[in-house]
Amino acid sequence: MEAAEEVLAQLDGAARGSGFADPEHPYYSAIDARMHVFRDDHRWALLIELVGYNPRAGNVVDVLHTYGNCLTRGRPGFEVEDFHSRIDNMDEIEDRDNPEYLCVEGGPIEVRGQRVPVPARVGDLLEDVFRLLVPEHRDLLLADDAELRRRIPAELPRILVLEEWRHREPDHYDQLPSETETFRQLAEVLATGDPTRYRPSAAPNTHWSNWPESGSL
Repeated sequence: MEAAEEVLAQLDGAARGSGFADPEHPYYSAIDARMHVFRDDHRWALLIELVGYNPRAGNVVDVLHTYGNCLTRGRPGFEVEDFHSRIDNMDEIEDRDNPEYLCVEGGPIEVRGQRVPVPARVGDLLEDVFRLLVPEHRDLLLADDAELRRRIPAELPRILVLEEWRHREPDHYDQLPSETETFRQLAEVLATGDPTRYRPSAAPNTHWSNWPESGSL
């Protein structure tokens, strides 16, 4: 198994090449996030999901960022197939004359074939409407197992799932993963196989409200 420093080196390399997960991406209004840690005696993989509303794509998109020493395809980071659109009825709910605003009282929002009513009114910003799907319906927005394992071995054990964590300091745009407590500790988890090495002292900040500049472009 690689040492923690080698894990961090890959994550830092992705960050320097704009391939690391960014909850404050200017094209996506942040909605939700989840992280998955996979490992056995010789292999490791780290997957970060970031769900956001992208007006340019015209949908809510779950982007899977995949890192590891056992990728079955592609390079660390993300590729086109790692972008998963979730809303089936955008043409029904988005105001054609006033894009990015809701045009149907209460929705419903159709997420992966399931119609979900929301407590929203005509004229509400769609980014705010989609955030109402969390927490009750967040699993419809986040990845299923087939999506998660598209680029890693199907049998690789998952040893940890994080529903929230401290990603980086919001005002420190160029902070590398190796400069954060979260990813230093997760690198130790991956190197040792011991999930108790993850014992954060800092408060999590992956909730969308901590990233006010997300979706600003």
